[in-house]
Amino acid sequence: MAEIGKGVTAGKLASNVQKRLTRAQEKVLQKLGKADETRDAAFEEMVANFNKQMTEGTKLQKDLKAYLTAVKTMHDASRRLQDCLAEMYEPDWFGKEEMDAMAEDTDTLWLDYHQNVTDKSLVTMDTYLAQLPDIKARIAKRDRKMVDFDSARHHFASLQKGKKKDEAKIAKAEEELGRAQRIFEELNVELQDELPALWDRRVGVYVNTFQSLAGHQEKFHKEMSKVSPSDQLINSPINLLIYSGTTTGTQRMRRAAGITTKAEPRATLSPAGTTPRVRRAGAKMAATQLIRTPNPTGTTMTVKAIHDYAATDGDELELKIGDMVLVVAFDNPDEQDDGWLMGVTESSWMQNKDISAKGVFPENFTQKV
Repeated sequence: MAEIGKGVTAGKLASNVQKRLTRAQEKVLQKLGKADETRDAAFEEMVANFNKQMTEGTKLQKDLKAYLTAVKTMHDASRRLQDCLAEMYEPDWFGKEEMDAMAEDTDTLWLDYHQNVTDKSLVTMDTYLAQLPDIKARIAKRDRKMVDFDSARHHFASLQKGKKKDEAKIAKAEEELGRAQRIFEELNVELQDELPALWDRRVGVYVNTFQSLAGHQEKFHKEMSKVSPSDQLINSPINLLIYSGTTTGTQRMRRAAGITTKAEPRATLSPAGTTPRVRRAGAKMAATQLIRTPNPTGTTMTVKAIHDYAATDGDELELKIGDMVLVVAFDNPDEQDDGWLMGVTESSWMQNKDISAKGVFPENFTQKV
């Protein structure tokens, strides 16, 4: 027989047209109530769950893609901001290398975050949803074969009830009915096994997707907080500009290099590069008599040293990272310089109960506990 198209013969084409016509006629008769319809309430509920599952999964996939687009946009904005700052930051300013390293680390974190969310969350959803179109196609095929089964059943019944029985036609109709029933039931049984299992698997997919996303978010923000230091540290962008691009900052950078003058107020740098706020020249702590009490008088809070601080004057408190300091009020509030606190190390107080061991220290070398 002549071919109509690749893999399609005229006979096959005619058969397909006839099947569609027969199904259409059967559906019309069923809607008019002139033919009964095979119904399965439990299966219909499974299909309703599947359609809900497919809708929700598609929406989640779409929102994940939108989220990744937003991450990419934020990454691009972050990169442009870093590039702008790098262009303004003059090469001879202090901290140029730290500035460039921070920009590079920030860029790497954004790239890793985008890739991790893509690989662990979006790909999971893509894989999960990839199986649904095939299931949907098989549900549609099952529905068509159910109509074929109903049509064959009605045709066989009508031949049996006819006044003039044609045994050959009845036998052929019975054979077609058996074949239609077998095809329908095979599809029906397979789907009845797969749909409930697929419905239950959605929970694990959603949990894994959101747990992975939350975990990568937490890791990204934690690592980003390490790259972008607080405004107390000299290597934050704003403070780098302040400390490097102003006359006062130049003086502080000179002191960092070991160049000092008598006219300049005292300030020292920790190895980490953190600069304490400058005390007013000539300000001294008033003499304190030896006081021994169960607890320091006037304790206001406790802080923890986050940087080493080397005392440069007799009224200053030497700090090591991890030292706990009991902060007390100044004997004379007018003597307190901006950014400096008065205190005694907790270990010294517990051992000696000696308030005369107190001294002043830069507030931004510590954090409140």
